Amino acid sequence: MAKGKPQAKAQPEIKEVSTNKKARRDFHITDTFEAGVVLVGTEVKSIRAGKVNVGDAFVRIERDEAWLYGCDIQPWQTAGEFFQHTAKRPRKILLHRKEILKIQMATQQQGFTVVCLKLYFKGRRVKVQIGLGKGKSHSDQRHDLKKKTELREAQREVARFHKGR
Repeated sequence: MAKGKPQAKAQPEIKEVSTNKKARRDFHITDTFEAGVVLVGTEVKSIRAGKVNVGDAFVRIERDEAWLYGCDIQPWQTAGEFFQHTAKRPRKILLHRKEILKIQMATQQQGFTVVCLKLYFKGRRVKVQIGLGKGKSHSDQRHDLKKKTELREAQREVARFHKGR
């Protein structure tokens, strides 16, 4: 084997399954965390088939453990009743102790909420991205929409200018 620089490991492929599009509209997201999810039975098959919804999912810290509530994973149709899972059961998520303490302190003292941003496969494992955020007021949402519209119009004008050259 030739000496030289060590080869970098290949990054696992990321395949996004479900996204919470309302989360960034309704919350100011300050921190994001990547966590594993404890799944049972046929849940992984249902996730691979895309039968999952994280639109209403949120995280609570209970007894120094993080739990994901409101994540709707539909039952796998071809499995028998004995092997089925409950669609909206609370699921434990796997975080480091320091991350759990940081989230717990922010939610207790500063009024933050922990929302699920997206669910995806990273290699063979199911991961969830959660965000620590504060709720936006209605005027904040309108201001963000106005800013987004102005930016889109400015990009159109620039494109129109360059097209005429």
